[in-house]
Amino acid sequence: MTYFILHSRHSKTLFVLIAGCIIASIGFGVRASLGLFLNPMTLELGLDRQTFALALAIQNLLWGCMLPVAGAFADRYGPRWVIAGGTFAYALGLVGMAFSTTGLALQLTAGILMGIGIAFTAFSLAMAAMAKVVGPEKRSLVLGLGTAAGSAGQVFFSPLGFGFISAFGWHSALLMLSMVVMLMVGCASFLPTDANVKGEAETDQKLHEAIVEAVHHHGFLLLGLGFFVCGFQIAFITVHFPSYISDLGLPGHVGAFCISLVGLFNIAGSFLAGIAGQKWSKKLSLASLYFARAILVIGLILLPNTELNLYIFSGLMGLLWLATVPLTTGLITQVFGVKYIATLFGLVFLSHQLGSFLGVWLGGYIFDTTNSYDMVWWLCIALGLIATLLHLLIDEDPLPRLFQPGAT
Repeated sequence: MTYFILHSRHSKTLFVLIAGCIIASIGFGVRASLGLFLNPMTLELGLDRQTFALALAIQNLLWGCMLPVAGAFADRYGPRWVIAGGTFAYALGLVGMAFSTTGLALQLTAGILMGIGIAFTAFSLAMAAMAKVVGPEKRSLVLGLGTAAGSAGQVFFSPLGFGFISAFGWHSALLMLSMVVMLMVGCASFLPTDANVKGEAETDQKLHEAIVEAVHHHGFLLLGLGFFVCGFQIAFITVHFPSYISDLGLPGHVGAFCISLVGLFNIAGSFLAGIAGQKWSKKLSLASLYFARAILVIGLILLPNTELNLYIFSGLMGLLWLATVPLTTGLITQVFGVKYIATLFGLVFLSHQLGSFLGVWLGGYIFDTTNSYDMVWWLCIALGLIATLLHLLIDEDPLPRLFQPGAT
């Protein structure tokens, strides 16, 4: 962050970067802590894990379905009011979740309402605003910065959520988190309301034209398929990993600490991914990340599930966690430009969230059916290898129209 403070020529740019980082941190961090509520809520309410998992699976699906809509509004009118409105839905969803006593209520609040709120406060909207106020020479690093901020939120909110649950119970913990979420309204006021892009040629391309152009590009489709795998893997781990650890007979704080470690190491992973995307091939970097994830999960299955090994797994997985985001976003901007980045990333992210839905729900279904997560872990490995191959086939050359004169 110091680099951007020292090198930002205009205070407006600096405020956009800071506000975007705070929004990413709160929005992603609170959501990442929801897996900690699985055990206490299901035990007290008499629900099975599949019911809780379905609510969060619906949340991920709504997040994915609504993000292209939120992105289109943000690209057209600026992200300020989009994020402010989404904050209220996010907070109301947490409040509703706190008062839910049935599976249906949980699916309506934690699922539908919170899913819409998360979509309209998504860290990708904040990152798009950040990317538009800097030139191409800093863009990949800024995307890494925004992703790292989301990870910092995971580091902070996982132990905070666990502390709230331990001290006040899950009901009060959700109400407290809803109040924290409301801080995003103030941060959104610092985001730009115009659609100007620094360092990119002016274009009269319309939104629908940009979408048609993207969906007819095979690299865009391959990127979406690969991001499906990313969503499956990280959503399954986020929601079910604390319970997986608890099932091993380890205390609850180990699961919270593991999720926090994922976020902590992802700060470094996101920065490194931003640097890699600035210097080397983004598609090769993405292929390497998915391959490394597959190898890491193989290690988790084959090695003893000791507390130390789980911490090592969490740290290494953290390096690979959201490192896909700055590389995926950067690849979209590299090929298609920045003007409609929020919308185009939203479309790719829809595939990510379809994977998230399947990962969260299938994790609960398979556990309830087999009393084990082993089948899902092996599926994570297979999908990781498939994603590796898909990214190797992507054409990452920029479109010719991006070389038009007149970049500002």
